[in-house]
Amino acid sequence: MKRLLLDTFCKAGGCTKGYQRAGFYVVGVDIEPQKNYCGDEFFQGDALEFIAKRGHEFDAIHASPPCQRYCAMTKRWKGVPETHPDLIAPTRDLLAITRKPFVIENVAGSPLRNPVLLCGTMFGLQTSFGSQLRRHRLFECNWELNPPGACAHNDGSAIGVYGGGQHPNRRVPATVGVYGSTGPGAYSTRDGTCGFSVVERREAMGIDWMSGKELSQAIPPAYTEFIGRELMTYLECSK
Repeated sequence: MKRLLLDTFCKAGGCTKGYQRAGFYVVGVDIEPQKNYCGDEFFQGDALEFIAKRGHEFDAIHASPPCQRYCAMTKRWKGVPETHPDLIAPTRDLLAITRKPFVIENVAGSPLRNPVLLCGTMFGLQTSFGSQLRRHRLFECNWELNPPGACAHNDGSAIGVYGGGQHPNRRVPATVGVYGSTGPGAYSTRDGTCGFSVVERREAMGIDWMSGKELSQAIPPAYTEFIGRELMTYLECSK
């Protein structure tokens, strides 16, 4: 029988896909409907309520609370971060009560405890024309997780996959990609293309089932495939 993992705040399932590849049966929960969710089961509802009621039923739990409060792009505009909820501490408290192995994911700058940083360059994520995915994310675990290595940024271009990174009043057409690099078909839209097409961003993320908006909120499956394999080993050793 497969190990059961609960993916909360799951969106379309970037994290879910990685855990599936690592061998887990994954149940997703999100407050919004997710027509493109890739997991084994999906429940629409409040993630914290679901953890409180059913978290004990799973072998492990992943949580990706909303990150906008800590996002570097959001912090550029006075008053904007405070409009977003801070759910990391409440999520951690509920996860601790379950006494299950857990993973909390968020952006750099968020108040995670002793987190491991993962970057797309650790997994060779890039487009076919060589633009690297440097999508830094932090992962807090209540079990020991060691990073697979250091970032391997080169001197070339990087591909951006962002959502809501521009101030609502300053979204303008773009001809240059993120970090000043020009990408094929450069343009800017409300789903955060940052100079790269949806096809290019799907390629870099290792995701082929999401819309542009969903990509902007996703974690590359390679990250949680790595974490999931380590977590599976931990669970087996903890029998």
